[in-house]
Amino acid sequence: MTRHGDELTERLRAVSAGRYHDRHPFNVRMHAGDLTREELRRWIANRFHYQRHIPVKDALILAKFDDPAPRRSWLRRIRDHDGEREGEGGIERWLRLGEAAGLQREQLLDSSEVLPGVRLAVDGYVNFCRLRPALDAVAASLTELSAPDLMRTRIAAFERHYPWIDADGLAYFRTRVDQGSRDGQEALALVLEWARTPEERERAVAALVFKCDVLWSLLDAVERGGAVEGEGAVVRGGAVGPLPGGAA
Repeated sequence: MTRHGDELTERLRAVSAGRYHDRHPFNVRMHAGDLTREELRRWIANRFHYQRHIPVKDALILAKFDDPAPRRSWLRRIRDHDGEREGEGGIERWLRLGEAAGLQREQLLDSSEVLPGVRLAVDGYVNFCRLRPALDAVAASLTELSAPDLMRTRIAAFERHYPWIDADGLAYFRTRVDQGSRDGQEALALVLEWARTPEERERAVAALVFKCDVLWSLLDAVERGGAVEGEGAVVRGGAVGPLPGGAA
């Protein structure tokens, strides 16, 4: 690796370490076991809006590649989330997380219930990947450098503090430990190959800062997203509604 490559890697890792959403107060409370059931369900339901757009943004990125080799490699990310067939993939695993937390699939799939701030953050990220060059779009994905550690922390926190969520519902987090590590290294290699000028290196860093801001803004919206009223209620988007059958 060149001196510029070493410096860029250090800067990118510093951004991911310093601005990643694991530091957000909502995530801190989640991992400390301080979220109510309603707060956790609100996060699961709204975060799903981001999850379901991951293969969309990856398809937009893939379309920017001129070389078949990175296209073949990046295509794996879409398969990871959409699955090879019905009932597989990361989106399906997130739906099962919602079910394990007491939500119905219809609630998660109903995008009309997504909080406005979450919708704005996700739309901003998707449009960034649609409109910006491949370097910027790939660099924005480098939050994956910090994702494996977050997934390990989250798994331990859920097992310890939220035993009311069935362990099978944590499959998404477990799968992303290895996937995130692999994807982060792959994206970093592309950024280091493409970012050859000072201007390109600055763009790469700025893209990662932007993505960290997207994830932080999403949690801001979830944290402020609604008030819980009464026992056995769950915040769906910005509104409060009863769980099916009065389940807690």
